[in-house]
Amino acid sequence: MAQGTVQVTHTGTSRWRRRTGEYASLAAALEAASDGDVLTVNAGTYRENLVIQRAVTLRGPEGSPGSVRIAPSEGVPLTVRASALVQDLHIEGQDSSAPALLVEDGAPELADIRVVTRSAAGIEVRGGARPTVRRCTVDNPGGIGIAVLDGGGGVYEECEIVAAGQSGVAVRGGAHPRLERCRVHHASGAGLSVTGEHTGLEAIGCEVYEVKGTGVQITGRATAHLTDCDVHRTTSDGVTLDTDAVLTLADCRIHDIPENAIDLRSRSVLTLTRSTVRQFGRNGLSVWDPGTRVDANQCEIHDSTGDYPAVWVSDGATAVLESCRVHDVPDALFVLDRGSRADVVDSDLSQVRNTAVSVSDGATAQLDDCRIREAATGAWFRDHGSGGTLANCTVDSVQTGVIVTKGADPTLERCTVDSPAEAGFYVSAGGRGTFHGCRVSGSGGYGFHVIDGCRTTLRKCRTERCARGGFEFSEEGPLVEDCTSDESGGLRTPTTAAQETPAVQTATQTVGLLGSVPAQQAPQPPAPEPAARASKEVLGELDALVGLDSVKREVRALTDMIEVGRRRQQAGLKAASVRRHLVFTGSPGTGKTTVARLYGEILASLGVLESGHLVEVSRVDLVGEHIGSTAIRTQEAFDRARGGVLFIDEAYALSPEDSGRDFGREAIDTLVKLMEDHREAVVVIVAGYTEEMRRFLSVNPGVASRFSRTITFSDYLPEELLRIVEQQADEHEYRLGTGASEALLKYFTALPKGPAFGNGRTARQTFEAMVERHAGRVAQVGEPSTDDLTLLYPEDLPELV
Repeated sequence: MAQGTVQVTHTGTSRWRRRTGEYASLAAALEAASDGDVLTVNAGTYRENLVIQRAVTLRGPEGSPGSVRIAPSEGVPLTVRASALVQDLHIEGQDSSAPALLVEDGAPELADIRVVTRSAAGIEVRGGARPTVRRCTVDNPGGIGIAVLDGGGGVYEECEIVAAGQSGVAVRGGAHPRLERCRVHHASGAGLSVTGEHTGLEAIGCEVYEVKGTGVQITGRATAHLTDCDVHRTTSDGVTLDTDAVLTLADCRIHDIPENAIDLRSRSVLTLTRSTVRQFGRNGLSVWDPGTRVDANQCEIHDSTGDYPAVWVSDGATAVLESCRVHDVPDALFVLDRGSRADVVDSDLSQVRNTAVSVSDGATAQLDDCRIREAATGAWFRDHGSGGTLANCTVDSVQTGVIVTKGADPTLERCTVDSPAEAGFYVSAGGRGTFHGCRVSGSGGYGFHVIDGCRTTLRKCRTERCARGGFEFSEEGPLVEDCTSDESGGLRTPTTAAQETPAVQTATQTVGLLGSVPAQQAPQPPAPEPAARASKEVLGELDALVGLDSVKREVRALTDMIEVGRRRQQAGLKAASVRRHLVFTGSPGTGKTTVARLYGEILASLGVLESGHLVEVSRVDLVGEHIGSTAIRTQEAFDRARGGVLFIDEAYALSPEDSGRDFGREAIDTLVKLMEDHREAVVVIVAGYTEEMRRFLSVNPGVASRFSRTITFSDYLPEELLRIVEQQADEHEYRLGTGASEALLKYFTALPKGPAFGNGRTARQTFEAMVERHAGRVAQVGEPSTDDLTLLYPEDLPELV
């Protein structure tokens, strides 16, 4: 494109100045122009470095935006040092060490300019310059989009950074720009970067997105105010503050962030008002270091995509949340380390997968008039020095309302826990705590459960409709005054056998150690236990099971070892140590649970176990939703099995291949310790698919060492499945008619033996299907005979699928 001409309209008041001239170059036109003149540039490419030093108007031809290109081979294409008006130009910079458009002085107006460059900066404003920049676009994959430096300022309206090799907008050196309705995207550094003392930024209605780095970065004593802004789709944190930075966010939206939505450190201060934080990969709010503080009011934090607490306060930092909502997150609020503090007022924490409020390592949390709903744990004060106050709070639909452990000492006043699945308030492991005027209703477990002799204080507390009892103290220790329960086993002071238990009981003693531990439900005379069967009788039942020949041999050999060892001890001889814990491997429906039950009975008949009863559990019964609850669940399952057999089905699920932060490991560790500490009290059998159990034992050598042998349960053969159907038919007073046995044998031979094959369960289901089809057939017979009512024929078999 050939270079065009420049028309200059002189606007001086003298008659000899009112004229129009044309110039072959922009430089010549600018040299001839005076303040107030209008320079209209014809379409073309101008390879000139322009400097505007007068208050002129420089513009392209009307109706042809972008037709004028300023594109020198090096240096700054356009420098503005006066209050000029520049519009409708296309500026291209080629010099990586210089900006494409430099504003050094005055209050110019730049409008509808497109900057395409690979320069140090697309637009650079410095010194005392205060430009008004409207509808300008910067495409600079080689450097900063807009740089405002060294005391510069100005207003930037409806501008767009479409690409930046560094920060989209960089502000430093005491500069103070204002952005209105601007868009910054596809930057390779921070979207907005504000650095240095006396440096500030104000942004209104702006959007920062698709940034390969942090969305907004405020550091080094800088300040910023963002109103009605969106920050989303970054590769790093959404907003970061560091080293005495100060930021105000009002009516903003931070979302779709893979790391921390907002991260504060080193004495930075954030004020967050009516803003939303959602879809973040780590913390929604991450607050670190002494002196760092966040004040959030009427904000919402929700929909975490990661596995981290929504609000994280640590290393002596402070967070204040007022009238906020935190929901659909793994954990809502974690406060850690001495000096760290969180104050939460009139806020909702809901749909929390693990713990709503966690306080640990000497931190403090103060919650007033808050509502916690649908969480695994409402609040957990974890260890010595950790505490604070919960006042007038409600906790609803949780596993456990409040947990206090390891010397933590919070105060709870007038708090209510409704419908907890496990306990309203749980105190253990040296936890303390003061509970005043608190209430628990509709608990699936206990109302107040205090163990380990914890010195907890309860005053004027009440429980209602708690399934296992209102107050459970396993040892002396709690201090109780004026507490009531609507259950007879809720709370009692010492009574004689002749005294009646009132429907509502009240402890109205002076504060001090309870004279007795709160009672369970009024004792009922135990039902007579059936006499234990002799080992030969139980072994006879084992032998009667269909198939399982190798299993029967293994169990008999183990039983013989135990029996001979018992007799050697009676004779005063040393008995070989026999580990009774077993591993059962095989497909579902092969009789593992049945054999485990019989094994328990055999050991009871030999005097090895007290009762021999079977307690069957799986992962869901042992693994809790939060740290600490898994150990409690595993301990409770082990206690239920005391004197008998603990049968863990699909035990490999406790150690998944991709475990991450899985709590199954905690169940395994607890189980291994219990098996060692109580080796004579419980026999543990772990069961599951053969290959999965091999992997489980190989990655957990501590578990493998606790088991004496592995017994493999093979799949049933077609003939054995036929025998199971025959047994079922005999038990339910049916018979197999002509051809039914042969048809069943063919059916079981052809039946696919994939992962869904249920072995004995499949045989029983086949019999049930035959009975159902038989009923549909016989129901059409007017007066069926006995044979009609009892005989099953090949047509009653279900179809193969």
